[in-house]
Amino acid sequence: MTDVPDLALAQKILATQPFSVLLGARLVAFGDGEAALELDIREELCQQNGFVHGGVLSYAADNALTFAAGTAAGSRPLTAGFTIDYVRPAQGVLLRARAHVIRAGRTRAVSRCDLTTVAADGAVALCAVAQGAVSFT
Repeated sequence: MTDVPDLALAQKILATQPFSVLLGARLVAFGDGEAALELDIREELCQQNGFVHGGVLSYAADNALTFAAGTAAGSRPLTAGFTIDYVRPAQGVLLRARAHVIRAGRTRAVSRCDLTTVAADGAVALCAVAQGAVSFT
């Protein structure tokens, strides 16, 4: 493990990603093989039926998986690939992507991510799960 950033540095890294800034993503947890990303759900992030667009869910999974892997290696993690399964339509006021490292090696890590939504009344619902591989450069 070399040069693993802390939460404050990881948040600065997220802030350098123009697409993350456009979406309003926030890194709310980072460390010990885990990372959590949050987005406020707003109309611009939804598809025609009012559900959060699958591309937004994929973005959140991708970034959370990669940030989680970065806690294990810290050496410029890059997504090598991931799969996502949509469990139910995503709706509510907040989207949360929580990822954790399943296995980390010297050059690659595998992470898993649960994507949940939080409703206005605080109810939490699982809307997607993802798993991915991250390479370290």
